[in-house]
Amino acid sequence: MNKEVSYPQDEPNFNVALALSLVIFGFDGIEFQVLTVPSSYSPFKGALILPSKYLTEKDELLLSARKLFEGIVGEQNEITIEQLRAFGGVYRHPNGRVVNVPHYALVKKVDFRNSKWLEFGLKWYPVKMVPDLAYDHNEVVEYALERLKRRVKRRPVGFHLLSEEFTLGQLQNLYESALGKKFDRRNFRKKLFNTTLIIDLEKAADGIEKGQKKGSKLYKFNSAEYDKMKIQGYDFLF
Repeated sequence: MNKEVSYPQDEPNFNVALALSLVIFGFDGIEFQVLTVPSSYSPFKGALILPSKYLTEKDELLLSARKLFEGIVGEQNEITIEQLRAFGGVYRHPNGRVVNVPHYALVKKVDFRNSKWLEFGLKWYPVKMVPDLAYDHNEVVEYALERLKRRVKRRPVGFHLLSEEFTLGQLQNLYESALGKKFDRRNFRKKLFNTTLIIDLEKAADGIEKGQKKGSKLYKFNSAEYDKMKIQGYDFLF
């Protein structure tokens, strides 16, 4: 007996939209920050949200996330973007059923701002001070933070967040901000020096960059070792 196949689009009440949001994490040398933008759409027009867009039936998720990211910060040689999970609460959007598939991204918080930043009101907020966002975007940020914590423990992430030259103090700030805990300074450095992940540049910081102390040693990442650790993973637990 042949069973008739029913497709969702054939249903009379099929009316579901698909959206994508980006949790863009930056690091200013002291703490993690999240990028927000005022909404351009009703019913929350002007309210702060995560950078977002609606998707069509032809839009691929990861490619759309990359396009949204590069539309904000410009083209990047290396991008860390990872899909989170679907947020599909029935009443998460007051205008109808909208399923959001957010991604998170890491970016060096350098001066890549352009006219779009002024035009669209893009603004950074420390992760501990993210204001009330429309829809369920605060929940999305919290979920992304938990994912970031897991990645930080098992994968090197500093390359995408720190300047090319950095101090150990900045690197420790990065891990403390991501994991929400303080580390013993000596133990943290011992853990680092047991790897070949960083290279001593044998020069001192001028103290201009946020999170740097004047006279502190400067380091850079060992690119080859960094790439290997990205694939193999490592244990950065304390």
